[in-house]
Amino acid sequence: MNKLLCFILCAACMASASLLGIDALGEEQVLGGMVNAAGRGFAGGAKTGDAEGVSVVNPARIAFDTKVVFNLNFFIDMTTAESDESTYSTTNISLPSFNFSFPMGSLGAVGLSLWQHYASNMDEDVSDSASGMDAAVKYQGSVYEIIPTYAVRVPFFRMMSLGASAHFVMGNVERSLTLGPDNSGVGESDAWATNSSEVTDYASGTWEIKNHPAYYTLSMQFRGRQSSYYFSYTTPYVLKNDLSYDFRFSQLDTLIPTRYTREVEIPALLATGVNYRLFKRHNVMMDLQWRAWDSDVENVAGGWDMSSVTKTQNDFMVSLGYQRDGSPLFYDSYLDRTTFRFGGWMKSWYVKDVYEYGGSIGAGLPMGKKGTMIDLALQGGKRTTGGHGDWEELFFGIRLGLMGVGTWGQSRGR
Repeated sequence: MNKLLCFILCAACMASASLLGIDALGEEQVLGGMVNAAGRGFAGGAKTGDAEGVSVVNPARIAFDTKVVFNLNFFIDMTTAESDESTYSTTNISLPSFNFSFPMGSLGAVGLSLWQHYASNMDEDVSDSASGMDAAVKYQGSVYEIIPTYAVRVPFFRMMSLGASAHFVMGNVERSLTLGPDNSGVGESDAWATNSSEVTDYASGTWEIKNHPAYYTLSMQFRGRQSSYYFSYTTPYVLKNDLSYDFRFSQLDTLIPTRYTREVEIPALLATGVNYRLFKRHNVMMDLQWRAWDSDVENVAGGWDMSSVTKTQNDFMVSLGYQRDGSPLFYDSYLDRTTFRFGGWMKSWYVKDVYEYGGSIGAGLPMGKKGTMIDLALQGGKRTTGGHGDWEELFFGIRLGLMGVGTWGQSRGR
């Protein structure tokens, strides 16, 4: 068990491929990286059912579960970033989330999730043989959360549930910028006297919440015969990043490190969503999320006159999706028992003038009689800054999830 947990935590630290916001918080993973949500455009926070699992923004949803659910997700992300004549492509494999939920009848339900919230990852070498100038840039970091959840249906009004979750934040960040020797401005007769050392501006540190162990999400879910909807509120909090800076010369000499703590004020999140069910198995859904950023994000920055802040804007996301549930009857055809999904989303990032547009398709492939399912989602889209000379990104991702459904702890019928 310890080896499995170490593997999951290590995989969660290597995920994002986006260059946008890489010196601030990095790329934000949407809705916990659930494969079923990704296949319908990240909509469906209000949809209930034993094949849904824990929702990061709507903890009240699991109160309607009747079976134990275990969900493990993998993500392959391919991104191509372009700026004028420069192009950068990268591929990353990650495990952005896993979750577990356990229903307890009239006592409600409990859940536990690991969610990678923000991540940054880049490793690039640049060499110019004509000028003799070399450079290496490396970013590796992640802000991830362990989230225990509890939800219960309201007595005497069983169509409504209340839920709460605590987000315990952990993580790290590491950044190194290496410049190779450049004596192009020195006369040939004096070049022998120049220093051939590489100089690395190195920064590393850890993430935690300032003055508190966690931040919290509260939600309310209503499930009707045809329509379901939820409302949720996530508290604001301050992320604290204790950093250590030092200059390294050819990895032999290091100056005395400089220590600094940057603080990032994360505003409250408001979220809502609706799911409308047609003909028992067809679902149309829409979700909205909104965060009002009122302060800039302090960058890792460091030497060489790097920008000290990343300007922010209101963070808003709207997503629309469709899902046809698979038949629960094992003797129906495999195609009829398969779940099909598609959807799209538009998101304004926390980074100023950065907007994302995407679409996705997905399927839930049943495996055996007990409800185990393989979830698959294909997603793609574009991130744009709307400004000349800035980065624009095209991205494509494949998400694969294993959904286990069981009746642990429940007595068998006779």
